[in-house]
Amino acid sequence: MIDPLGIVSRVNTQQAGVPRPMQGAGNGDFQRELREQLEKINEMQQDASQATNDLLTGQRDDIEGVMIATQKADSALRMLLALQNKVVGAYDELKNIRV
Repeated sequence: MIDPLGIVSRVNTQQAGVPRPMQGAGNGDFQRELREQLEKINEMQQDASQATNDLLTGQRDDIEGVMIATQKADSALRMLLALQNKVVGAYDELKNIRV
């Protein structure tokens, strides 16, 4: 599995069996992490676009590098969309819980 955002590798490096401490809702860790990942995805998309433009204008001749940059950007975007779908699904489930 390709992990362009580094989420899986970060989870695997944590010690097994040791729960992570609960983070308060007000400290913004999730928001900060999400924003950083969105910025990385945006950079990947821009790099892929620049590499494609450079290839088309003749400023670059390594098609492999362009294909790799494009594939990384595509994988990162697909991972982001999958995350969005999971969050929306979890929210929908929470809405349907009767208290």
